[in-house]
Amino acid sequence: MIRVAAVGDIHMAPDSAGVLRPAFETLGECADLLLLAGDLTRHGTLDEAAVVAREVAGLDVPVVAVLGNHDYHSDLQTEIAQLLGEAGVTVLEGDGTVLDIGGVRVGIAGTKGFGGGFAGREGGDFGEPEMKNFIRLTKRCSEELRRSLEDLKERGCTVRIALTHYAPVADTLAGEPLEIFPFLGSYLLAEAMDAAGADLAVHGHAHHGAEHGMTSGGVRVRNVAQPVIGRAFAVYHLAVHDDDPQARAASTGAGALH
Repeated sequence: MIRVAAVGDIHMAPDSAGVLRPAFETLGECADLLLLAGDLTRHGTLDEAAVVAREVAGLDVPVVAVLGNHDYHSDLQTEIAQLLGEAGVTVLEGDGTVLDIGGVRVGIAGTKGFGGGFAGREGGDFGEPEMKNFIRLTKRCSEELRRSLEDLKERGCTVRIALTHYAPVADTLAGEPLEIFPFLGSYLLAEAMDAAGADLAVHGHAHHGAEHGMTSGGVRVRNVAQPVIGRAFAVYHLAVHDDDPQARAASTGAGALH
């Protein structure tokens, strides 16, 4: 059983330093890794990122993150990723990483993602340059996520997790105003997960959404925005099966989620 701890939208700043550290220090007792689903800071400043770095440095479990729109606000996303990397956090954007958890190869593919809406009510890359750029960014993020998940499969990962900030399905947006759904996520992210296969998808961003959802292809989706889960982190259990790797490669859901 792989125990996945996850949280997003912690929005840290100097006045919240130390708030999450006591809970994070218990992770070694209840989880095998920690996923951070973006919006780690309030305004994307280096002072705020330094608070996040201190909060997660030296934990007993590996930490993997993507950034969110708040982390991009001050145009310091590269510097923030570097600062977090120096604290031992693996920050993903269009790529993946492999962890050895008790001899099990666990792959995480990550991207911030972007908006655009959901099937039947989605935007298109047509018309003004601004609209084309909006949707093309989502398409690029989704394609990079698909390629990263496929690469993790080729690298022999028994468990594969898709980590994003923006939502891949509308299920986990339930509770948010319908008018802002196009700015909360895109169905293209879910299409990438279904095409390449994943055991779990984790995202944040939707503070008033719901925790549980699923892609049309059967990938379980969890919204771990802290206002939604209501605690320092949520823990999800992925069952690992010792069945035929070739058979598993043909499946989009390799492990049961508890």
